[in-house]
Amino acid sequence: MTYPPPGDPYSGQVPPQPYGQSPYGQPAPAFAGWGSRVGAYLIDGLIVAPFSLLATLLGMSTDDVTGLQTPNALYYVFLLAGFVVSGYNRWFQAGKTGQSWGKKALNIRLLNEATGHPIGAGKAFLRDLAHILDGLACCIGYLWPLWDAKKQTFSDKVCSTLVVRS
Repeated sequence: MTYPPPGDPYSGQVPPQPYGQSPYGQPAPAFAGWGSRVGAYLIDGLIVAPFSLLATLLGMSTDDVTGLQTPNALYYVFLLAGFVVSGYNRWFQAGKTGQSWGKKALNIRLLNEATGHPIGAGKAFLRDLAHILDGLACCIGYLWPLWDAKKQTFSDKVCSTLVVRS
């Protein structure tokens, strides 16, 4: 399908716009603030915290010879369970619906910048990997939403994602 040149009032067709830019002059979506993004991340972390706690409390035993704490099988079971729960929440759930449990609690959503749809599990995983970039250079990437127009971190920019209020 071809679109008419911009500003052609007689065509009746409007070319598609990237998410957040309306051809009709409607307001852009409300981008999620830094506080709500941090809050959602903390809630997601609190969901996994019991698994780490159980791994530490129940999964460690003292070596009789050296007196050092060593992990036993329960340690690895609880760590694996925490990883699976976190992966389901942050990659599958957030990729499919745009909301991890923390984002859902704070009414924010992770979307593809170009389409406005959830990004899918694979891209949600890659976005979490890209958070490594946020941590480089004194964690400035995590603070970037404080002054960015679209309130994006470095990983959001690399993955072309937005976090908006629901």
